[in-house]
Amino acid sequence: MAFPTEAIRDLGLFVVDYPLTMAGVWMALALVFVLRKERKERWWRHPPTPLATPPVSVLIPCFNEGPNLAETLRHALAIDWPHWEVIAINDGSGDDTGAQLDAWSAVDRRLRVVHLASNQGKAMALRTGALLARHELLVCIDGDALLDPDAVAWLVRRLLQDSRLGAVTGNPRIRNRTTLLGRVQVGEFSSIIGLIKRAQSTLGGLFTVSGVIAAFRRQALHDVGYWNVAMLTEDIAITWALQRGGWRVAYEPHALVWILMPETLSGLWKQRLRWAEGGVQVLLANLDLLLRPGQWRLLPFLLEPLLSLIWAHAMVLVLLIWVLALMVPGPWSGDVSMPLLPRAGGAWLALVCLLQFCLSLWLDRPYDRDLGRNVYWMIWYPLVFWMLTLATSVVALPRVLGRGSGQRARWVSPDRGQRV
Repeated sequence: MAFPTEAIRDLGLFVVDYPLTMAGVWMALALVFVLRKERKERWWRHPPTPLATPPVSVLIPCFNEGPNLAETLRHALAIDWPHWEVIAINDGSGDDTGAQLDAWSAVDRRLRVVHLASNQGKAMALRTGALLARHELLVCIDGDALLDPDAVAWLVRRLLQDSRLGAVTGNPRIRNRTTLLGRVQVGEFSSIIGLIKRAQSTLGGLFTVSGVIAAFRRQALHDVGYWNVAMLTEDIAITWALQRGGWRVAYEPHALVWILMPETLSGLWKQRLRWAEGGVQVLLANLDLLLRPGQWRLLPFLLEPLLSLIWAHAMVLVLLIWVLALMVPGPWSGDVSMPLLPRAGGAWLALVCLLQFCLSLWLDRPYDRDLGRNVYWMIWYPLVFWMLTLATSVVALPRVLGRGSGQRARWVSPDRGQRV
């Protein structure tokens, strides 16, 4: 039986051509976003004086945030906005999170504290905070996030510009950069996450708002039933619920928040596996979109992650075939360089990756500090994170398929990295 060399070559071409094509698409669409919406405001340090200043409720779900809580509260209570409140939801923490929250609320009445008797998961904590909030506009951040003083103003400004805007997500920036993994993630958030959010915004939507910073209309949340407590990534799920419910979502790069990210391989693996599982979970839950022509405007945001999932499995298959051809003697042994990956593919990938990094640095230069110092570390991004994304995608699919329906998604304390 002839070895299917041509079919394998085609598979190798897909493995190389797909990321090349998507990188080109993301860069082109991101540039359109900059030219149409961001260009005139890129270097503004503060938002223009708003015509209205509606009150805002800032929600902070907390689970075992003892080491980070003081910084988060200090920044949340220093936002530059006339009328606001902060609601911290202690989701059954086992450390001193609850005691710290009570101590802070005793000296600052702008902070309201809610204690849940047991760990219910981030989605339930957010839902509780939203139902108890006094105001229509909600800004949600994580318990280790440092909110920029102007972030709320930028988010509210976008909501006031469009009454059908159900959510606006901000621009997370990495603050722990003491290790290789931390520095590489600086590049990731610029060259991948920020770039893709700009590109998707050009198409009129997002695959996900950032769970670490997003503003919502409570009416929009009420219309779609708030956050789904069974979803592993509540931010992706609520984004799709809002968009399929007729609401729009948007990206505001000026709304900054400084976050901690894992800086150990085990912590990074756990985080990215949860992200991958949550993405697959939402993807499968929304496949019926293909049968609903009235919602086909969302197809780009469904097909891209679907193709990425297929690409990950194709890449694994290519690698397995290559190893098999090396190890098992046969008529194909002399044709191991068939090529499984086109010989020019690596050079093109490197060139496009470099171009993407340069564009991303230019895009995010107004919003971050010392990006230039991390350029060298960004070259490790393809090796570290492409392999990580590939592995988590392949592992996530069977885990999601084997997960019981309706099972409550609860969080565990993640690796917060090292701080200076």
